[in-house]
Amino acid sequence: MRYISTRRVAHAKAARQQISDSDYRKLAAFRASLRRFLRTSEEIVHAAGFTPQQHHALLAIKGFEGLGRPLVKDLAAQLQICHNGTVGLVNRLVAHGFVRRIRSNQDRRGIYLELTRKGDVMLRHLTQAHRVELRHIGPTIRYLLTELAD
Repeated sequence: MRYISTRRVAHAKAARQQISDSDYRKLAAFRASLRRFLRTSEEIVHAAGFTPQQHHALLAIKGFEGLGRPLVKDLAAQLQICHNGTVGLVNRLVAHGFVRRIRSNQDRRGIYLELTRKGDVMLRHLTQAHRVELRHIGPTIRYLLTELAD
């Protein structure tokens, strides 16, 4: 028996459904709202002297859902970038005092990452600014997402 993913079946089923002009308008509004949030996020981050990728790295390290601290490979997976690119990003964050590396006791090749106090303060500042923006745009995104998911 051949395996067919549920995602593929869902896509095939969705492709057979009628799409109304209203659906297109909602999807366009949803994408515009997301883009508006991302553009505002970029402005907030640049004003603080960061790149969006550096901000995302700080957020991924602080919000890591695994056990303990994230490894460099965990950060690479979260950011969806190659290992070498992640190492360069971490090097810059370490050089500016926002992140520290901690060598694993179990595997000497493993390098854990954690925010320094300076990194934690910066991330808190950036997160507060993002939450203000989310309070403005969140209800619109929530409404559109609910409408589109039905």
